[in-house]
Amino acid sequence: MEDNPKRAVVLLSGGLDSATVLAVAKSEGYDLFALSFSYGQRHAWELQAAKRVAASIGVAEHRTIPIDLRAFGGSALTADIAVPKGRTTEEMSGSIPITYVPARNTIFLAFALAWAEVLGASDIFLGVNALDYSGYPDCRPEYIVAFEAMANLATKAGVEGRQVLKIHTPLIALSKAEIIRLGRGLGVDYSLTSSCYDPSPMGAPCGQCDSCLLRQKGFRENGIEDPLLKTS
Repeated sequence: MEDNPKRAVVLLSGGLDSATVLAVAKSEGYDLFALSFSYGQRHAWELQAAKRVAASIGVAEHRTIPIDLRAFGGSALTADIAVPKGRTTEEMSGSIPITYVPARNTIFLAFALAWAEVLGASDIFLGVNALDYSGYPDCRPEYIVAFEAMANLATKAGVEGRQVLKIHTPLIALSKAEIIRLGRGLGVDYSLTSSCYDPSPMGAPCGQCDSCLLRQKGFRENGIEDPLLKTS
């Protein structure tokens, strides 16, 4: 496949951050190739949200890859472990939470790297955030720098000099409120997204997990109500 510098692979979970990143990549003129994962997560409702977001923003292709991280467990999202509820911001930032999925971003980025090489794309976008990030180690800037360096050593296209991969993290230094402000400016419909770690069978947010609380805080700081609270 011919190289196209305006192709980008975008990791799309269906959550608020990834929807915003998809809109950012589109605003920068990329042809979008969205990549989602059915990895055994308890919040699988987000995959329906990812389909809605991809259709709303417009992508060249959207793939959902099945990988079963329940085989390893070790997380409240992939094992029979309770999702923490009602934590304060200080508690969230105190230690790496049990909702951390071991090596998840490394696994997801490896798949994105493979697809990018096939597409001839030199750009990968993902919605990691180092402020409201609940302590996840694979959301830090130094992790992204390290993975990018590794990626450029790991592919045939990179070794042959046909591709220099860039990992874009446009949200990494933004607060949740700033992310929402950015997305609204780009026309993101946040009613299509799903952020909850422990939603109801019909996708309604629990309102008390870390992800819900950080999301609600972001909307409050913008002086607006989360559209999911209007429909749940």
